Amino acid sequence: MAEKKRFLLRIDPKVYDALEKWAEDEFRSVNAQIEVIIKKALKDSGRLKKSGKSNENEED
Repeated sequence: MAEKKRFLLRIDPKVYDALEKWAEDEFRSVNAQIEVIIKKALKDSGRLKKSGKSNENEED
């Protein structure tokens, strides 16, 4: 498996709380939820091509 890039994210506590609840509702970690949201936004904007591979935590 390819290594993932790490970075620090500063986020408003109210936004984090909402994101945490959303992730919990979908049985994901906050990190996985953020990645799903970003990937969807990138695909929707045409900035990320849809690959043939999928991850069990991704929504394609």
